[in-house]
Amino acid sequence: MRMVDIIAKKRDGKELTTEEIDFVVQGYTQGEIPDYQVSAWAMSVFFNDMTDKERADLTMSMVNSGETIDLSAIEGIKVDKHSTGGVGDTTTLVLAPLVAALDVPVAKMSGRGLGHTGGTTDKLESVAGFHVELEKEEFIRLVNEHKVAVIGQSGNLTPADKKLYALRDVTATVNSIPLIASSIMSKKIAAGADAIVLDVKTGAGAFMKTAEDAKELAHAMVSIGNNVGRKTMAVISDMSQPLGLAIGNALEVKEAILTLQGKGPKDLEELCLALGRQMVFLAGKADSLEQAEEKLKEVIQNGKALEKFKHFLANQGGDASVVDHPDRLPQAQYLIEVPADQDGFVSGIVADEIGTAAMLLGAGRATKESEIDLAVGLMLNKKVGDPVKVGESLVTIHANREDVADVIAKIKENITIADKADAPVLVHDIVTE
Repeated sequence: MRMVDIIAKKRDGKELTTEEIDFVVQGYTQGEIPDYQVSAWAMSVFFNDMTDKERADLTMSMVNSGETIDLSAIEGIKVDKHSTGGVGDTTTLVLAPLVAALDVPVAKMSGRGLGHTGGTTDKLESVAGFHVELEKEEFIRLVNEHKVAVIGQSGNLTPADKKLYALRDVTATVNSIPLIASSIMSKKIAAGADAIVLDVKTGAGAFMKTAEDAKELAHAMVSIGNNVGRKTMAVISDMSQPLGLAIGNALEVKEAILTLQGKGPKDLEELCLALGRQMVFLAGKADSLEQAEEKLKEVIQNGKALEKFKHFLANQGGDASVVDHPDRLPQAQYLIEVPADQDGFVSGIVADEIGTAAMLLGAGRATKESEIDLAVGLMLNKKVGDPVKVGESLVTIHANREDVADVIAKIKENITIADKADAPVLVHDIVTE
């Protein structure tokens, strides 16, 4: 088999065989095929797309390029959830204990975040003592006994994906549906999930800016999952403005606690129920999505979801008293209000730019070496569609420095007020096949 023949075949829009795709992926991972040939192949895929079979083959070849996590010792159907990113995306903090309260095993692998705020791991480490450095046996024991645990990312999952992504980044082939879909799904499958629920974001703060592109990506990932024997569903959700009200690590933990008490922001609760009902249904704990949602609402109302969160924190060394005393979470030194300059209705909050404002405070990492300040961030006091009067606070800045002129300027540039405005639709679509 020769790489040049495979490039020519894909260039001409023909379907590659399982063996040909495997030849490309394994050869590149092992350093036997040079960057320039894989760049040409990726560009051919970019222009000519891939069939459902090719996408599934590419995904599984990337899964098999490194370690896979065997979670077969965990009883029940393990359901993993993946979000394609966003600002103020607190869903995992809520969903893990919420669905675990219904006996769905949540065995979550989580990395540290680059971007506006930290990843799930960073957010949870706002709780004093909490750690994700668990031995695999302890991780499995915790999930079997308590239904939920979070462990740090394993070192050698899908090395083919890491290598291919770095190449796509410098060859203008990132925005390719089959390459994005196989990249995301390979990591989820390698991490041992039996079923996968996807939160595909659309809007200004998302990778997929239009609902049509988000739907295409969701269908691609659901198709891959189902084709390789993993039950998969997706929700297409809005990220034209930040989700919830909190942007920042400790602030988002506090918001997750409120949501588990049934007192959180309505959009965050709505999305957690939309994703959670798919997780519960795929795990076989409900006969329909509607029944699954009723069960989720019940464990919020009777306090079982909140109790599960307390146990989850304590099991991994965390100070569970923060659930009843959120003031024990890291607190910022300064609270600074950003007032509205005019009367009207909030007509736009540019999610990714507001996220950048939080990162300027130290809530996120610009590079892997950046230190995160767990206490800082932003609290939105208004969302799109809300009425506002001159002088009313749009945002509360939680900062550990007094001079935040740069942050205020960034916020004011990216929140618009108009004579009238409607709240955006949060859940655009549900994809089940």
